[in-house]
Amino acid sequence: MEQFVYLISTFGYIGITVALIGGIVGLPIPDEMLLTFAGYQVSQENMSYLPTILCAIFGSMAGITISFMIGIKLGLPFLEKFGPKFHITEKRISLTQKYFAKWGPYLLLVCYFIPGIRHIAAYIAAINRYPYRKFAIFAYIGAVVWSITFVHLGKVLGHNWENVQLYLSKFSYYLIILFIAICIFGYVYWKKRR
Repeated sequence: MEQFVYLISTFGYIGITVALIGGIVGLPIPDEMLLTFAGYQVSQENMSYLPTILCAIFGSMAGITISFMIGIKLGLPFLEKFGPKFHITEKRISLTQKYFAKWGPYLLLVCYFIPGIRHIAAYIAAINRYPYRKFAIFAYIGAVVWSITFVHLGKVLGHNWENVQLYLSKFSYYLIILFIAICIFGYVYWKKRR
C-alpha cells in the first residue's frame, strides 16, 4: 500500500498512467490494487473521477500497445528467454497461445481481468500476426471496461479498498466467465444484425 500512496501522492495522474504502462508491459505491479487505490483517492476527493479514469484508460491502452509492438519486433524467442524474469512462464505463454487461437478477440477483451494473461495477450496477438486494427478495437474496449471497473470499485469500497484483493480471488473466475458470455452474446447478436 505504501508504494501506491507514494506514487499517487507524488506523481498524481501521471503516476497512474506510467505505472499502468509498466504493469501491462510486464513489470511486477499489482495493477488492480493501484486502480482501486486511485478510486479510493477519488472517494476521499484527493483526485477527480474523470481525470483518474482517463489516465487509467490511457495507461492501459499505451501499455497493451507497447506489448503488441514488442511482440511484432521481438517475437516468441524473446518472450521465452526473458519472460520468466517477469513471472511470464512457458505455461502461461502456451496457455495464452491456446486461448488466443480459439478465442482471439474475446481474450483481448477480458485479458485485463486475468493477471498473468493480460501481460502477454498483446504479445501473443502480435506473434500470431493479428491485424492491428482488430487488436486495437478489442484491446482498447477491454482497457476502458477494466479501468472503469477497478477505479469505480475503489471509489465505492472507500476505506475498504484493500478488500478488492479478497473479492478478486474469490469472484474473479465467475466475473470472467460472465464477461466472456456477455461478449460472445453481444458479438453473435451484432453479427446477426449485420
